[in-house]
Amino acid sequence: MIRFETSLGDFVVELFPGEAPVTSENFLQYVDAGHFDGTVFHRVIPGFVIQGGGLTEDMSQKKTRAPIENEATNGLRNLRGTLSMARTNDINSATSQFFVNLVDNAFLDHQGPGNYGYAVFGKVVEGMDVIDAIAKVKTGRRRGHDDVPVEAVVVRSARRVADA
Repeated sequence: MIRFETSLGDFVVELFPGEAPVTSENFLQYVDAGHFDGTVFHRVIPGFVIQGGGLTEDMSQKKTRAPIENEATNGLRNLRGTLSMARTNDINSATSQFFVNLVDNAFLDHQGPGNYGYAVFGKVVEGMDVIDAIAKVKTGRRRGHDDVPVEAVVVRSARRVADA
């Protein structure tokens, strides 16, 4: 379990290392390194996702490790409250950025080579009200990015916890 302390409240995430071992281990390495501390949720789209894990408050990209293998074929679905790895059009380009599904997003699931999908690797087990509060913040365009909160939603810390 990982507790995220944000400027809008806390939420707790459970990872799925059995179904997404590479992604879970990658995520825990970023947690243990303190990588998420000081990052922001830089993409907030109500009725879709909130995304974070890679940019600081001034919209600078944090240094990341090498990209990981996409585990979207693990059978997990992009349902409300699940966490998935963000990536570029390159299927195996995920590093530290992740998103929380605000609704069931079946079109993000693996559907074959032509629509590889996004790897689900965890879920919010406490604090979904905080996720929903983040989804309601006013957004705009900032430093070349759309859907950025006007008032930054900052991750103060992300740490392993024994249980919620």
